[in-house]
Amino acid sequence: MEVIRSHQIAVLALLASIRAYYSLARRGSLGAYASTLKNFKELGVSAKLIKALSENKIVTPTEVQRVAIPHLLQEGGDFIAQAQTGTGKTAAFGVPLLQYIDPKIQQIQGLVLAPTRELAQQIGKQLFRFTRYFPDRIFSECVYGGEAIEIQQANLNRPTHIVVATPGRLIDLLKAKALDLSSVRIAILDEADEMLSLGFKKDLETILGHLPAKRRTWLFSATMPKALRKIIKGYMSPVAHAVRVDRKNVVNPNIDHQYVICRIEDKFTEITRCIKARGEERGLVFCRSRAGTVNLAKHLTDEGFSVGVIQGELSQKEREKVMRSFKKSRTQILVSTDVSARGIDVEDLKFVIHHQLPDQIEYYTHRSGRTARAGKSGVSIAFITGLDVKRLKEIERELDIRFKRLA
Repeated sequence: MEVIRSHQIAVLALLASIRAYYSLARRGSLGAYASTLKNFKELGVSAKLIKALSENKIVTPTEVQRVAIPHLLQEGGDFIAQAQTGTGKTAAFGVPLLQYIDPKIQQIQGLVLAPTRELAQQIGKQLFRFTRYFPDRIFSECVYGGEAIEIQQANLNRPTHIVVATPGRLIDLLKAKALDLSSVRIAILDEADEMLSLGFKKDLETILGHLPAKRRTWLFSATMPKALRKIIKGYMSPVAHAVRVDRKNVVNPNIDHQYVICRIEDKFTEITRCIKARGEERGLVFCRSRAGTVNLAKHLTDEGFSVGVIQGELSQKEREKVMRSFKKSRTQILVSTDVSARGIDVEDLKFVIHHQLPDQIEYYTHRSGRTARAGKSGVSIAFITGLDVKRLKEIERELDIRFKRLA
């Protein structure tokens, strides 16, 4: 009975924490102290990290960084952040993680889980860049499906302080006894909702069950579906600190948002006309379905464009080939579904086109955020029917942006 009572108390405490968190978020008082901190030095970031951040054009902290970094550095404990893609989450958890790592301990001290190979690679690259001025090297390994597991096993035999992984490949490595997670002090779940939507729930539970009980778990997610709340309840502290970044602060101000009204049957023609008008500029086109990406890509190819397609049924090898061609500018246009585009980070993309508006508002932030990176400007163009105007207005209201109609 005592065990049941203790469990009930823990659940009630978690629910109270979540209710208080949403109450604060609605009143706009969340992170009031953090909002007064203007630079990374005030957040408690070390000088060597600040120098590396600056070289990577990360100079002014974003909202999630202002809220997360001082708390993670000073308070510790479990942490939940609801923040959309493009808000600077990698630095928000990467900076505190790196400051906690002891380079002299030759064991895996940090674990970062990401839903896709591309996002895992992106995180791994950023962590490497952030450690440029550390006097003692911090070594990280990135493991994911699509690469020979034997190569990754060999790499893990080298000194490793941080592992960045996709859940499926990490499970494979655990089964092969290729790594030891018993010394992990900090576990980070990035884009946790996407890991669940991609079917990694059981893998996440298995991985979290392998980790030491005395660890810190930091979870970052754009949404909080029921399945994710169960993960939080089962594997995180009932008094985990929770924050939410306001949607209205997450859209890059250097993006020009535009829209075109047309009939459904005219969309291919209108999108083609738009891309031709942009000359040699490179860009991304988003569709909601796999069939939509295939059909649109075929139409654009028939019109003479060099086009790549990313959709869920591609093998990892095919996906890599498409992305390699796009990153090396061999193809001008990449057509993709929302989930398949997770982690795509390509420099100098001038525009993003929406064949349809996304189902979730968070996806608009993710889509449009593929352009205007590293301080550059870009344009996001939505092709809608008259019936979509109401949805467009909803996106404007929720994200505090304004769309300009194109003739």
